[in-house]
Amino acid sequence: MIPFDLRSPESGEPLKADTPHSLREAKSGARWPVIDGIPYLRTNRAELVTRTLALLDAGETDRALEGLLADQDDWWTGPPADPLDLHELVRERDGRSLRDAVRLLGWGRVGDYFLHRWTDPTFLAGLTLLEAHWNDPVCVFEFACGIGHYLREFQTRGIKVAGADVVFAKLWVARHWVVGKSAQLVCFDAGSEHWPIPGAPIDLVVCNDAFYFLDRKAEVLECLRQNAGDDGWLAFSHIHNSDRPGFSAGRAVSAAEIEDLFPDGLVYDDDELTRALVERRAPSPRAPQDLTGVEAFSVVAGPGMRPAPRAVIDGIAMPRPGRSLPLNPLYASDAAGHHAIHWPSERYEAEYAGRATYPPTYDGPETLAWTGGVEAPESEQVRDRTYVDLPERW
Repeated sequence: MIPFDLRSPESGEPLKADTPHSLREAKSGARWPVIDGIPYLRTNRAELVTRTLALLDAGETDRALEGLLADQDDWWTGPPADPLDLHELVRERDGRSLRDAVRLLGWGRVGDYFLHRWTDPTFLAGLTLLEAHWNDPVCVFEFACGIGHYLREFQTRGIKVAGADVVFAKLWVARHWVVGKSAQLVCFDAGSEHWPIPGAPIDLVVCNDAFYFLDRKAEVLECLRQNAGDDGWLAFSHIHNSDRPGFSAGRAVSAAEIEDLFPDGLVYDDDELTRALVERRAPSPRAPQDLTGVEAFSVVAGPGMRPAPRAVIDGIAMPRPGRSLPLNPLYASDAAGHHAIHWPSERYEAEYAGRATYPPTYDGPETLAWTGGVEAPESEQVRDRTYVDLPERW
């Protein structure tokens, strides 16, 4: 765990534990709730904070948790979660799967993306970006980490990890189904008046498929640069291009804005990164002005980044050896044992079918004992995510 020196997002004062379930500001005495080791530091939820603390102080931890699980970000357009479903999930969380959690939280199509992100081409692009510039970081912080897909990849390599997200429920799912107890997780708004984790030098700061949502991109980027310190580096993948319509909401940026925000950066076409993984080669960065037509940008920046990308062969973009890998769950099997891709939604198919790395049909066993090695006969099926390393309770 990375021991962040947490600060109040409202006053900037240091936060210290005053009970097992709360943090307190030293001067003002203002308190903030903590559940499952996850501080809830959202600044525009005063009523929810007060109600949650009252329930926690009264020993009603599960009811307090249900309230935080119902909270969403400001981009959410779906219906609110069903209170009965949340009650069921909290009561039965130890025996439920990740699929159950996503369903009971009412995440809809967003849940489809979370459940299958381990195989989608944008996730693989992010891993390729990391492997191409990898320098063996000890501590990694992911901003807007969601349910912890990337954090899990870092953890399997013995790296200390921390993550932050604006949605408490995503962090809670990460804690229970993806990264366990050793990750430091914090819930806060990017637009907070005070950055809650200042002065926490990290070897690597990552942000994947989220930077385009931010209103104050330059200010947040400066905070993340400070977290990376004088020797760290930053890896930001899948930043939507405002000059090309896409599938997601948010505030996309242009190639010119990417150049302004990352004057020290190496910039990639997201699709180029995915291709580089499959082809086992180094990805090629491009000048931002040559990428005006791409769907999304990826960038590495900072003093600690490698000056040139290396070939993506057997690093973080591949699962660790010695793991049992199930067949990609997008495959549906018939009675004869043939497997064919079954898309979770028309939207998902429209977004990813044309760039999918795995074949549309496949005949092979439903699990694979992965021994590792680039020369292993099954390495291509692992590389293209025909087989995938999923959490134990997926």
